[in-house]
Amino acid sequence: CKENCTGNINLIKDVQHFTEHIKISELPQEVESALSFPVYKPRNIVDDDPQERVSAEAAILNSRVHYYGRLTGSSDRLLSPPNHVIPGPEEIYVYSPLGTAFKVSGTDHTSRNPSIITIFAIWNTMMGTSILSIPWGIKQAGFTLGILILIFTGLLMLYCCYIVLKSRKAIPYVDTSDWEFPDVCRYYFGKFGQWSSLFFSMVSLIGAMVVYWVLMSNFLFNTGQFIYSKSTFSSHGNDTDVNSFEHWWSKTNTVPLYLIILLLPLLCFRSASFFARFTFLGTISVVYLITLVTIKAVHLGFHLEFHWFDTTQFYVPEFRLFFPQLTGVLTLAFFIHNCIITLMKSNRHQENNVRDLSVAYLLVGLTYLYVGVLIFAAFPSPPLFKDCIEPNFLDNFPSSDVMVFVARTFLLFQMITVYPLLGYLVRVQMMGQIFGSHYPSFFHVLSLNILIVGAGVLMAKFYPNIGSIIRFSGATCGLALVFVFPALVHMISLKRQGMLRWPSALFHSFLIVLGMANLLAQFFM
Repeated sequence: CKENCTGNINLIKDVQHFTEHIKISELPQEVESALSFPVYKPRNIVDDDPQERVSAEAAILNSRVHYYGRLTGSSDRLLSPPNHVIPGPEEIYVYSPLGTAFKVSGTDHTSRNPSIITIFAIWNTMMGTSILSIPWGIKQAGFTLGILILIFTGLLMLYCCYIVLKSRKAIPYVDTSDWEFPDVCRYYFGKFGQWSSLFFSMVSLIGAMVVYWVLMSNFLFNTGQFIYSKSTFSSHGNDTDVNSFEHWWSKTNTVPLYLIILLLPLLCFRSASFFARFTFLGTISVVYLITLVTIKAVHLGFHLEFHWFDTTQFYVPEFRLFFPQLTGVLTLAFFIHNCIITLMKSNRHQENNVRDLSVAYLLVGLTYLYVGVLIFAAFPSPPLFKDCIEPNFLDNFPSSDVMVFVARTFLLFQMITVYPLLGYLVRVQMMGQIFGSHYPSFFHVLSLNILIVGAGVLMAKFYPNIGSIIRFSGATCGLALVFVFPALVHMISLKRQGMLRWPSALFHSFLIVLGMANLLAQFFM
């Protein structure tokens, strides 16, 4: 209602109904200024009785806010009301010139998550296929060096994620409440920042989808092998049946093609909301993997010998020159930088964001350490060589292992539900930027999905090494979204505030060099 309106109770009810479905902070300033500004607690909060009045204190505060509003135009936020004048979300009211106050309901304060939910949401989001390659990465770097690199990389990735998280708030005089990190890159670097951040985001998403296709082919193949071996054992199958089965059930020649029949139609769904309901499978899969690793380690025992620089018959040295392969894997394993702002927006206590992010990274790092160290230590050497640890550690177990069969089945169903979600994210970001619509036409969507699926099928057929795929995609997207853009944004922000000092400039320039070295090293391993 306007300041000078003579409205009636019906208009007031309309305003109440309107504010139940929006947040005052989301209104354009022109609309916001048309409403009496939110004020502190009046003496009487009413439902339908127009005779109840707000306090004189509330009217004074309202006048004060309007005074600030008259100091500046609608497009200039410099002289907008300071935070101490504006009441908290739980004390927001809208009142009419009759003096009747209505409490604004439906603010996002009550719908936000407590810290524990936010922490495990980050943990669950970060826990992906990379966990299967951590033991292989530790083997490539050497046991001791691998542990040190995992801890160091985790801390480095946490710091860069912290820069991304606070990057919006360092921008003055602009409402950045709805911004994501690509918007920040556009603010600092223009169209180049916008499109390059989109490109590297696509690298991470499509890289993950290729890894998923390789793993789904692997899991589906081994699941079929397990079922067939059990059925032939009970029915005493002959060699002809076995040869025929192996011809039509090939890990690289046929199974990757069978997945097209199931997954290509799912990718063409207009909405991915149905698949989002099954994200809990990811948590179940990771918990089951941790349980599996624990049981296998107890059963096999530890097999460790420390040879610092020389390879022996069964053991690898503690320090190896292949360590960049682990840093590439870890860059993707700890990567959440392109969606951390979105995840943290739902945190109920925004002042705890840094603490909650740190705790989440600690849990992720401990999970990776636990799985990586136990699998490496329990790998039976002798009689096997430590160098035989596969990029997917489940491949070191036979298809006939019941516990591993259950793990593969869990992961297969989880990936079948997550794969369309990743495809939806690729479509939304790419189609939205290029065509201005998330679903320009069925032909556009189908063409994009065929390209993505084709990349997965080709990799599953000719190069089904998930460790190498993960390290290349991780190092590529990490170069821009983890090291270069966050470091540059941080230095430019400090420089504009006159606070950039040479130790900070040197350290953040070193981060950029590390990102470049991490990517270049992948081509020489």
